[in-house]
Amino acid sequence: MIDFRSPTRRTLLTAGAAAGAALLLGPGLKYPAKAAARFGPVAEDKALIAFGYVGPVSDEGWTWSHEQGRLAVEAAFPKLKTVKVESIPFSAEASRTFKRFVAEGANLIFSTSTYGDLLRDVALRAPNVAFLECGTPAPAGNLASYFVAHWYPSYIAGVAAALMSKSDKFGYVASFPVPTVYSGSNSFLMGARSVNPAATLQVIAIHNWFDPQAAAQAAAALIDSGVDVLFGIMDEPSMLQVAERRGKKAITWNTDLRRFGPGAYVSSIIIDFKQFYVDQVRARLEGRWNAESVILPMGTGVDLDTWGGTVPAPVRAQADAVRMRIHGGWSPFVGEIKDNKGIIRFAAGQQMTDQELDNWNWSIDGVQGI
Repeated sequence: MIDFRSPTRRTLLTAGAAAGAALLLGPGLKYPAKAAARFGPVAEDKALIAFGYVGPVSDEGWTWSHEQGRLAVEAAFPKLKTVKVESIPFSAEASRTFKRFVAEGANLIFSTSTYGDLLRDVALRAPNVAFLECGTPAPAGNLASYFVAHWYPSYIAGVAAALMSKSDKFGYVASFPVPTVYSGSNSFLMGARSVNPAATLQVIAIHNWFDPQAAAQAAAALIDSGVDVLFGIMDEPSMLQVAERRGKKAITWNTDLRRFGPGAYVSSIIIDFKQFYVDQVRARLEGRWNAESVILPMGTGVDLDTWGGTVPAPVRAQADAVRMRIHGGWSPFVGEIKDNKGIIRFAAGQQMTDQELDNWNWSIDGVQGI
């Protein structure tokens, strides 16, 4: 493995994000790409696979999880080479990094966040290189996207949270007001309201993905306001640590962080790209890769972690029953659904598609702060 540079600070794309995806197809959670390209086979010992990370691999969160995918690729294909760059900023430096991957001879390039035109323009100028972007880009013949259906385990987490709560107030430590945050916070509250219709969710956005001090301050402020169960999307455990010290509960994201707050830990939204990365690399080596964009379903690329040690058995059983219903094809995302301004966004009986869930950009009734 070749590491081009040391980590720098993680940033977020605040403008120029990709413009939507095509129509969702059936239960496979696949977006069709435009003019899907085919590539010839590549000998394993001649292959170079590149990974562009939005954060540092030491975050024990989002980027660490993608790094496990890269390591799985190296284990599955020991003759090929991989390169990685950590903490790629959302600036012209991103385009330079992706161009460098192309110049080095990369056959397949993974981007672990949505860089919009900063990546798309590079992809369009390198039609013989396959690109996969974690997010929902405007697809091209050699550029596809991948993401996870995290809204389903988030809903289940909300069910468990409401069953454990002694109040009707929940808190969410957010990064930025982006679709992943909207879909996570909305689905969590919908799950909580299936148990307690009076539940509300207060969101505090800290405008960073990795800022332990700001996340801890947000968690403390939420608890001070009466919240007794926290949810959040941070890449580190400070929120959980605050909940542990204050005698509250918390649900985290990305990885199992229970060792930082075993008494507070309810569960986590766990992501796992290992098999997906291995499958994509195998398809590229064998000449079968197409620019087909996918959302990995619950149980494949995303799921709830095993329950924390303080989660009562009846809570586990009730939340697990909801999970089984979802696996059986049931969707909780059916109208009537109002936004937090009282406007009906989905009429009674109207079911949200996974494309709509993936691109959610408004808060439901009961969510405050974003």
